[in-house]
Amino acid sequence: MAGSDQEITTLTSEDAPAGVLVREGEYGDRVITVEPGGAEFIPLHERHGKPLQLFWTWTSPNLEFATVFVGVLAVALFGLSFWQSVLAILIGTAGGALAQGILSARGPEHGVPQMVLSRLGFGYWGNILPAGLNSVTAGIGWFAVNSVSGTFALNTLLGWPVIFLVTTVWILSKSHPGAVHHTLPGGFLLTIGAVFGYAAGWNPYAADYTRYFPPNASKRAIGWWAAAGLFISCVVLETAGAGSATAASAGASLGDPTGTFTGHLPTALADLTLLAIALGAVCANVLNIYSGAMSFVAMGVKLPLALRRAIVALVFGLIGFIVAWTGLKDAGAKYTDFLLIIAYWIAPWLAVMFCDQFLYRRRSLSEEEGLLFNRQYSNWAGPVAMVLGVGLSVWLFSNQTKYVGLVPSHVPAVGDLTFEAGFVITAVVYLTWHAITGSRAGSRAPAAVTPGR
Repeated sequence: MAGSDQEITTLTSEDAPAGVLVREGEYGDRVITVEPGGAEFIPLHERHGKPLQLFWTWTSPNLEFATVFVGVLAVALFGLSFWQSVLAILIGTAGGALAQGILSARGPEHGVPQMVLSRLGFGYWGNILPAGLNSVTAGIGWFAVNSVSGTFALNTLLGWPVIFLVTTVWILSKSHPGAVHHTLPGGFLLTIGAVFGYAAGWNPYAADYTRYFPPNASKRAIGWWAAAGLFISCVVLETAGAGSATAASAGASLGDPTGTFTGHLPTALADLTLLAIALGAVCANVLNIYSGAMSFVAMGVKLPLALRRAIVALVFGLIGFIVAWTGLKDAGAKYTDFLLIIAYWIAPWLAVMFCDQFLYRRRSLSEEEGLLFNRQYSNWAGPVAMVLGVGLSVWLFSNQTKYVGLVPSHVPAVGDLTFEAGFVITAVVYLTWHAITGSRAGSRAPAAVTPGR
């Protein structure tokens, strides 16, 4: 619903197409001003920036211990060797980075956040499912994870982006890639799932940070730099985490992760690394709270804009703090469960997004723009396919501490194939639905636009 000073455009202008809700206020390229508006279309005169900036956008939030800890889990929890861990890290991260690049490339053309674009595959109200999940995942889940990471670092430091590169080189020089290991059955696939969950956790944020680019910005450059920033930062730091775990016992790596990681370093470098970890947690949470807010407002909640943002920033932050506090004990297992759960729902969501984009790759931009803010637009194939994909894949293949699915409970060596199965099941259901129902031209056509709707 449009706010008091917002309206859906009824006529195409030089600054905005017809049928979209335009963000109020002026922002430009200022970095110390609170951004006005929420999940609305970014006016063309507000567009700025270059694709190369995305490399740093997606490198910086991963320069934290939550990234390193993924690599630690591969060795200390799943029992992989160093080189097995590296291979799993490469595979899992590549999947998340590829999706990040594809999703990011659509931002400038549409000028809206990722979870508003998600309405194309899910419909206006059906999109509440993925938008709500991401709002909770980002505003509470990742906030808690990064808070735990920062807490561990500060606790070690007070028991008193270059620094990570130096630390990584030092840690790898102290690691033991040939150390004896005892692989947990299915540990390789479990690691791929956790690694994918970490990288793909950024996917629902993708267009949030590219919608400010001019519409004619290079899609290839946008996709490349977004994918490269995510891939390189995750692979480097997760590899460092795996290397550090080979030089310490599993108990030490999981019980005191930051202390064990920095224990291989000289005192001065260790202190700088711990400080960087604490600051990195704060930087990552900036993106989590922002995109959590974008997902929340994309749900179509009828509340004043300031109140909607306050809910995410304050209420979610408070809940995230409580979750973080309870997560300090047995952090390794809880973090693994969280990463797998993220992969469980994001993979089916990606299946809907990519299948919809493929099926309707020739539809006009004006048609899509007319659907994004049309409350009467429905596409129930999306939420139904996603629910079936998540439900069936978890029932069959989930392998975590809270629930072990039918297949791994009988054959532990299969590890966890939930996100792979979820993607395939969802894609099959979505494509079959539209093959049976035929053209959606009638159901997707935007209704007549009225001011203030």
